[in-house]
This record gives sequence, structure tokens and C-alpha cells, in this order.
Amino acid sequence: MLKNPVVLLDLVDRLANLMRAEFRRVGSEEGLQPVHIQALLFLAQVNRFSNTPQALAEYLDTTKGTVSQSLLLLDRRGLIERYQDEIDRRVVRLRLSALGEAFLDESNPSGLWQTATREVSANRVRYSVSVLRTILYEMQNQNGGPPFGTCNTCVYCQRKSQRIHHCAWFGERLSGPETRKICREQVPKSGYLTAGE
Repeated sequence: MLKNPVVLLDLVDRLANLMRAEFRRVGSEEGLQPVHIQALLFLAQVNRFSNTPQALAEYLDTTKGTVSQSLLLLDRRGLIERYQDEIDRRVVRLRLSALGEAFLDESNPSGLWQTATREVSANRVRYSVSVLRTILYEMQNQNGGPPFGTCNTCVYCQRKSQRIHHCAWFGERLSGPETRKICREQVPKSGYLTAGE
């Protein structure tokens, strides 16, 4: 246990503030706020089972109203697309549009983070990510929120062959790239949180 957990909390808070400032800078030309950039980044990394307005609200830990307004703006700007779920027509799904993908590629909102972590050894970055992921999971667990972990770290993700995986939770086939997406329903494998992936 840390003797002074406030130090870690302060560091995480300061990192988050720097990233929000970067998101503000990146979105300023397009008239986008940090929450809009966060929504676009979420859609870039979420799987097809978790790409709903409700999941986005849970991920950002914000209200449905805030998410609804953000999605309206992103939709008007042509950065996202809405579509009906093929199985349950009442469910609205979200995805980045080609314009949204191009915006993220060109603006590179994670560039500041990538540049800063280049100066740190890969092992230290992996270890730090593992520690922060464990803390995040514990806080979400205590708060009753979904973990939004990557599919390939989930107990329900079953490898069938080199390229084929299966999600036992949804009963669906998964491609290799899909297993690297985040999922609202993820349940970490035993030992994963301390494995330092």
C-alpha cells in the first residue's frame, strides 16, 4: 500500500488535465470541446457490442443528456454515423465516419502522450499501464461501473485458431483486430490485472 496515495492521485489528475488541454487545442479549429474528442477516441477503440450512446455515457461517466448533445454536434459535423442494430432495431449504434477517422489521424489527439512515453522504456510503460489499469478496475468495481477492458483480456474471449476468436458472452465470432477493441462487458481473466501486459 502506498504511504501517500495522494501523490499518485495528483499525478494522474495532472496528466488528465494536460490531456484535456491537448484535446482542447486539437479540437479548437473544429469548434470541438474535449468531451467531443473523448467521444471520437472512444468510438475509434470500442467494439461492435459496446458502441452505443449509453455505453459512451458510462465510459465518460457523464449524463445521457451531455452525451446526446455531444453526439448531435458530432453528427452535424459529419464526424460520426448512427445506425440501427441489425438484430434489435430499437438500439442505435455509433461509428466514426470516414471524416471522423481522417480527423483523428490528422489531429493525433494522443500525440502528446505518445511523444512523452517514447522517452520511457517500454517495460516501464507496460508496468505503469498495468498498475493504472488495476487501480481503474478496482475503482470501477467499487463504483459499480463497467470495466471497458480489451476483449482479448476477457474470460469470455476464446481463441479458436490463429485468426479466429469467439465471444462466449455474446455468442459471436471475433476477428483478431476485434479482440484488441474495448468492451463494456469485459471481465478480466484471472491474473491479468497483475500480469503487466
